[in-house]
Amino acid sequence: MNKKMRLLAAPALALGAVALAGSPALAADGSYSSTLGQLNGTTGTGTITVDVTGNTAMVNLQVSGLAETFMDGPYPHVQHIHGGAQGVCPTPEADANGDGIISVSEGAPGYGGILTTLSTSGATTPAEGLNLALGGQGGTYSIQRSIELDADTKAALEAGTAVVVVHGLDPATSTGSEEAFNSPSDLNPDLPLGATSPALCGTLVASQMGAMPNGGADTGVEQPGAGDNTAMIALGGGLLLAAAAGGTYAVRRRSADNA
Repeated sequence: MNKKMRLLAAPALALGAVALAGSPALAADGSYSSTLGQLNGTTGTGTITVDVTGNTAMVNLQVSGLAETFMDGPYPHVQHIHGGAQGVCPTPEADANGDGIISVSEGAPGYGGILTTLSTSGATTPAEGLNLALGGQGGTYSIQRSIELDADTKAALEAGTAVVVVHGLDPATSTGSEEAFNSPSDLNPDLPLGATSPALCGTLVASQMGAMPNGGADTGVEQPGAGDNTAMIALGGGLLLAAAAGGTYAVRRRSADNA
């Protein structure tokens, strides 16, 4: 190889090395976990581990103590891996309008948009993930399944900016008043703010493969079938809760005897 050919080949070899090192199939390999913190007066707890090998992740999410019922049925809780922002959960200071509830919009600058839906079955894309039929049902549940991760989610995991958020507040414990809870959601004015706001949140950090975080939730019960649900969430610029019967939702605080 003459000198000119060597000079041309060197940049190509360097670029090839960079591409190999940044391959989506290799970048995020490892285990990530979090003990989910409480937001907006939530009394529930949760833990999650995400073990990544190539483009596949084994997810183990355990949640307990969240709101149990909604519209006379199991309360549907949706959860996602968010990213593309600061990689942090919101603090009380994020409540910009001072109504006592950190809304999805107020929390988004910290944790970002949906990258992967932690659904109980089926697809895990952002478009499919806001489907109540694939969400956790009731106050205690688990999600244990293998899913495929896209490049954006893996990049967020590697950068330390991937955040797990579980949505759906309990009106009995919400930090906002009943009026605030039932005020129009920032994402859909036909819905109460509390029904779409974040309840649990935690940043996924690298950990020992397969190890659950300390101080986590008790093991949850297995998820009931998706056919048990009567409502769906659709993605149309945000979180939209839609009941089969339609109309506006209003949720009242339960008394201490019924909490």
